[in-house]
Amino acid sequence: MSANEYYMPTHWRVKGNIWEIYEICSNFLDYQRWWPEVYLKIQSGGKDKETGNEAYDILSRGKLPYKLRWRSCKTAELAPRSISLKSSGDLVGHGTWLFEQDGEYVNVQFDWYVNAEKPLLKLFSPILKPIFTSNHYWAMARGRESLEKELMRRREA
Repeated sequence: MSANEYYMPTHWRVKGNIWEIYEICSNFLDYQRWWPEVYLKIQSGGKDKETGNEAYDILSRGKLPYKLRWRSCKTAELAPRSISLKSSGDLVGHGTWLFEQDGEYVNVQFDWYVNAEKPLLKLFSPILKPIFTSNHYWAMARGRESLEKELMRRREA
């Protein structure tokens, strides 16, 4: 594994219905509304040339003082079980959301395989990889908190 290559798995256990959680996670344009600590701006970027699917231009941040500009699109989808995506720009790679109903909870797994191509990250990955990885996990923890808030908001609406 090269210094700027990352594999970052995340697991959430969230009280809810698989369809409800899948619907929230599959709507990329809505991330900036319900996950605002991380997703600063998302806009349609037209069709991806390889997949023909809608692509999204994303500006995101973590706890550390830098922003990431990247593009993402779905590469495969099996509702309500999984969503696969690819990314380009500051983060080049792919990820997969997996959803599994377990009683009144949903096990959510996100597997993220990316190369950090932002010059700052690429340059310092050999020595700061643990810090950059920690920054990702901070962002994902905000995602779980925000998902739970979004589920409550929807139930109260």
